[in-house]
Amino acid sequence: MPPVIILDFDGVILESVSIKTEAFRTLFSNVPEHVEEIVQFHQDNGGMSRFDKFRFIFKNILNEDLTEKKFTELSERFAALVFNAIMRADFVPGAQEFLERYYTQIPLYVVSATPEQELCQIIGARRMSHYFRHVYGAPHKKTDCIREIVTLNGVPAESVFFVGDAKNDYTAACTAGVKFIGRVKPGDENRFDELPGVVAVIPDMHALERYIGGTL
Repeated sequence: MPPVIILDFDGVILESVSIKTEAFRTLFSNVPEHVEEIVQFHQDNGGMSRFDKFRFIFKNILNEDLTEKKFTELSERFAALVFNAIMRADFVPGAQEFLERYYTQIPLYVVSATPEQELCQIIGARRMSHYFRHVYGAPHKKTDCIREIVTLNGVPAESVFFVGDAKNDYTAACTAGVKFIGRVKPGDENRFDELPGVVAVIPDMHALERYIGGTL
């Protein structure tokens, strides 16, 4: 039975993590006394939706009420800040080759914290839609999406792999009972070191191809 592969988007398919970081820095540049704490919170919570981050930042860092109007303004401005840059972002090394080689052989999915409509727009504009059986994004919870994928494919959870680059990805995989592969960009700290249940840590998608190729 071939595996089912679920991929996070930022930092797994595209090298777009730093784009989101700079967007947070720009978005909150009007509160310079808090901006580094906000950026650090964002970096420490990869895999969390920007919506949940906005709510946490206002409640716990800025100590302000987040009105619906302000929430919508933040969300729209953030999307505008990142869209064009993500359209130009490089693929994670090996990602495009991996998708092209395997999309006809094994079920491939995206599960991301990026808002689903925006994510589908990016994937469509970059002509990647045909690679994936389905694309999931916020506000859906990653654990729920993974469980739905397991059910849709009628496979044991242990034959499903989730590839992510954040501890929230790892937690979602463990909660859903699927195998987790961590991607750590060369030069970055290995945030998955000694965590139980991590079946592999890879520097790029060439390494994932070598790993998955051995399971087919």
